[in-house]
Amino acid sequence: MTPQSTTALGRLRRYTWWSVVAGGAVVGLGTVLDLVFNGHGPVATPLLAVAVVVVIVQHTRYLRQAMSGLGRGEDRRWEHAATFAVALAAWGAVSADDGFLPVWAALPALVVAHVAAIMPAGRRWPVVGVMSALSIAVGGLFGGEQARPAVVLAASMTAVLVFADVLQLWIWDLVVQHEQGRRTAEALAVAEERLRFAADLHDIQGHHLQAIALKGELAQRLIGRDDDLARRHAGEVAELARTALRETRDVVQGYRRASLGTEIANAVGVLRAAGIETTVEGDAAGVPPPLQPLFGALVREGTTNVLRHSRARRCAVLIDVVDGQVRVRLRNDGVRVDAAAGSEGSGAGLAGLRERFATVGGRVEVGVTDPEGFELVGRAGVGR
Repeated sequence: MTPQSTTALGRLRRYTWWSVVAGGAVVGLGTVLDLVFNGHGPVATPLLAVAVVVVIVQHTRYLRQAMSGLGRGEDRRWEHAATFAVALAAWGAVSADDGFLPVWAALPALVVAHVAAIMPAGRRWPVVGVMSALSIAVGGLFGGEQARPAVVLAASMTAVLVFADVLQLWIWDLVVQHEQGRRTAEALAVAEERLRFAADLHDIQGHHLQAIALKGELAQRLIGRDDDLARRHAGEVAELARTALRETRDVVQGYRRASLGTEIANAVGVLRAAGIETTVEGDAAGVPPPLQPLFGALVREGTTNVLRHSRARRCAVLIDVVDGQVRVRLRNDGVRVDAAAGSEGSGAGLAGLRERFATVGGRVEVGVTDPEGFELVGRAGVGR
């Protein structure tokens, strides 16, 4: 979380907190003034004062719990019932004693409001309805000549306080959820970047290491038979190693990502070095940039399969791009019987490739095209 968002969230939290406790503060002040200036007798006054303290303390306490999430408070139904009974008793006593009704009507409304705030959403409104009905009934039963205004005040105070507290806490909940979603998105972005970096490094260095291994084997076989050609391959191995080192630094510094053109060029070089005639049809530059590393991985995996699982003499890379929809095929001959039997490709390389294509809505298909032919096909697109 950035310092700016922390500061803004802290300010909003303080605003929300003081907004929801403001109702309780106003009711507390109003009832105290009524007790001081109107008086309700030596017995009733201290009892009413105790009722006010109990309700205000409970209201503040439960609204603070509700700040951790609307509807996530403790389910202490008997404690809520006792607090509500105290508030109803005070409300009924003052209704019969001609007190300042608006502030006393708000006393049970405060209890209804904080119960609504911490009650799970599925049970909230039925409970609020019952409590509101009881508060209105008490006003009507004990209000005497002021029964009608007492009923109206009980209903209106309950509605106002419940709406105000739930609305404030709902807005607070939305902000907190938004902040949590933003932090989750940041973590996912970091994870995605790590995966991208790992995939780029693997894609780029896979070809180099493959070429180095192949050329090293060729140079080893040529020693004593054609020393000049062996030295040339050894020199190419050294150059490939230097290129791999340079491109590794570029990947680390974020200057380079595997492109389809690079992968195809590397694949052609490796396959031709292995004596496989390789052709390319189509323009790799026409593949949308976001899909270039993906199809580059397809070409790299296909090249590895040709070298490991076939006695290919010819290989073709075919690229088709139509309206942002890309199809790249690697077609080769010389498929061995054992490789053809497992051509549906459940290997780790193809499985990983299928997962990468699936993330962009694409797919990978493999299959035998003729008695000795094999084709690896990748499809994906953008803009649809």
